Amino acid sequence: MGKNSNLELDEIGCWSEVKLDILRDYAPAYTTIMSRQSFIKGYYYIDGFAGYGIHKSKTRNEFIHGSPSIALQVVPAFTGYHFVDLNSKKVEYLKASTATYPNARVYEGDCNKVLMEQIFPIVRYEQFKRALCLLDPYGLDLSWEVIFTSGQSKSIEIFLNFPIMDMNRNILLKNSDKVFPAQANRMTFFWGDESWKEVAYRKQKGLFDILEEKTSNQVMAVAFQKRLKEIAGFGYVPEPMPMRNTRGAIVYYLFFATPNKTGNKIVENIMRKYRNRRAV
Repeated sequence: MGKNSNLELDEIGCWSEVKLDILRDYAPAYTTIMSRQSFIKGYYYIDGFAGYGIHKSKTRNEFIHGSPSIALQVVPAFTGYHFVDLNSKKVEYLKASTATYPNARVYEGDCNKVLMEQIFPIVRYEQFKRALCLLDPYGLDLSWEVIFTSGQSKSIEIFLNFPIMDMNRNILLKNSDKVFPAQANRMTFFWGDESWKEVAYRKQKGLFDILEEKTSNQVMAVAFQKRLKEIAGFGYVPEPMPMRNTRGAIVYYLFFATPNKTGNKIVENIMRKYRNRRAV
């Protein structure tokens, strides 16, 4: 992998490696099931924040495969692959890396627009198309519209990064009056409406006034799990997996959401295997 030494690769921690391990375990189970359904006309892998397809491990100081590379190696193979990134250098490298895969397409642009306008329309339930989609934003860069459309489609399963650290640093402050409007707008963009404010802050009656108290990470995650089911319309959303850094702090929650009972059961078992892995 010497050709990667000059790239400005993302250095990922143990929590991101666990996410990749979960994808590595589930993807072949997904393609195996889909390949056995004679009525299915295509099953695709979609990556909204694809990157270079390779990372550098912080803990092991070595190159490791990213989600696009993992997906391309899955057996049975996906019918097709759709990789999206906003960074032109990453797109250029990924195009070169996938040149030998005629069924792989790489898109340069905002995934919120590319997914909605170019990719999701070709993965329609009524056309017997299905997809596994990884939505792994660096922060609150993902539109609720993308999440909602995935759920309503009944054809798309998603792994989703719920970026609680970004939320806590910039939006979910102890004093809600100190939140900058631009940051609050970012949260609404991801959450879908301003109902996050009711979840994030609990009002209690004090001796002389109404007191506002910030709720926990877990409360936010459970509320979003409920939104994925009741608003987006996913049939199954197992308990999200908290991804922790070496200090034990939760960096993000990894959600899985699917219209399928079988996929839900498989991912629950996979997450159970990794849930107690300690960060090193």
